[in-house]
Amino acid sequence: MPDALLLARIQFGFTISFHILFPAFSIGLASWLVMLELLWLRTGKAAYQSLYRFWLKIFAVSFGLGVVSGLVMSFEFGTNWSAFSAATGNILGPLLGYEVLTAFFLEATFLGVMLFGAERVSRGVHFLATCVVALGTLISAFWILAASSWMHTPAGYSIRDGVYYPESWLAIVFNPSFPYRFVHMTLAAYLSTCFVVAGVSARYLLRGEYPQRAKLMLQLAVVFASIVVPLQIVIGDLHGLNTLEHQPAKIAAMEAHWESRAGAPLILFAWPDAAAEENRFEIAIPKLGSLILRHDVDATVTGLKEFAPRDRPSVLIPFFGFRTMVGIGMLMLVAAWTGLVLLVRGKLVAARWYLAILPWMIPAGFVALLAGWLTTEVGRQPYIVYGLMRTADAVSAVPSASLLTTLALFVGVYGGVFGAGVYYMARLIRNGPAEIGTSAAATPARPLSMPGEPLEGAH
Repeated sequence: MPDALLLARIQFGFTISFHILFPAFSIGLASWLVMLELLWLRTGKAAYQSLYRFWLKIFAVSFGLGVVSGLVMSFEFGTNWSAFSAATGNILGPLLGYEVLTAFFLEATFLGVMLFGAERVSRGVHFLATCVVALGTLISAFWILAASSWMHTPAGYSIRDGVYYPESWLAIVFNPSFPYRFVHMTLAAYLSTCFVVAGVSARYLLRGEYPQRAKLMLQLAVVFASIVVPLQIVIGDLHGLNTLEHQPAKIAAMEAHWESRAGAPLILFAWPDAAAEENRFEIAIPKLGSLILRHDVDATVTGLKEFAPRDRPSVLIPFFGFRTMVGIGMLMLVAAWTGLVLLVRGKLVAARWYLAILPWMIPAGFVALLAGWLTTEVGRQPYIVYGLMRTADAVSAVPSASLLTTLALFVGVYGGVFGAGVYYMARLIRNGPAEIGTSAAATPARPLSMPGEPLEGAH
């Protein structure tokens, strides 16, 4: 039977892999809803109102699944990682508490207005609720990423008798890696949602369903992706440089560099052999690794042999996870810019070959998200607080049999609950957006601040 440490890591990895997908989707959908409602209020077009109502249902399901999956992890900290919780609770406890107080309550309260207040509050109040929920998702990501980033680049603390105490909350929250992680994760959430919207709209157009609304969605998605994908690539490069500075062993594992050398190559493919400390079947481009990592073709890149074997992360997962993330990013760039060219030429909707590709891109953002998360978290090992606390010292004294039993239960329950949730969202997408009265398109939008005007007022 696997030891308790491995089972605890697998269990937490399994639960957070489910959890991370739904909040990311919710972050993107919330901002998408803000855009749709703003466009409806500014133009009065019923198509935007119809799309808002359609995606609001999907957002509500995704939000609920995110809440349910997140609750489990709170208990895991106490049951499986009690040593870690006892040591870092003075720092991570408040950060996670701030997330609940400033974000979750905000989202949950105004989500009720979004879902049930359309005919009970004015347009302006309803739009404000949508904006507040979108802001709440970003605030939630802010605190969660602050806590996670602190574990990678700890700052603003002191240690007394093995317990971490805060010395500067400003330094703790805005630790060296936080700005890069927060922006990178937020853009990843937006792009994941963007390609879901693009894929769904393309499928509608291929089937001849909801042509006006599907065209609007596709145009917005293509323009957004063509701008944000290049921005994400730039942020990813800056994040990589920050990681190189603070976690050089992780970068060495991601690039499968065993030897420190000047003019290091970019390894496109290899099979890293940790036992032999070498790569098999290597395909590489000379000097490009140094150019990317140091912005200098002759710069020296640190290899894994500079670190003691017990201090090195596993190489396989960071190496292939990083290439999966980057490869999907390149596919997104090609898809976005191809769509932009077709849009400018007025051939976006007519290019059925392009529409046929987009549905296959629906899961792309989520796969890249998971690949990136595996890369950064496995690359941090063998530390849970980088350079300070080893993962092996953080686990609870829980029998392996208990961990294996709960892991099996999680697999079964998660498969049922989240399978049903995803199936329901797929059904909502198949049913499509409902029609809104045609008179709505002819009614001009009124100022957002008019009191007492119900959301239905456009028709």
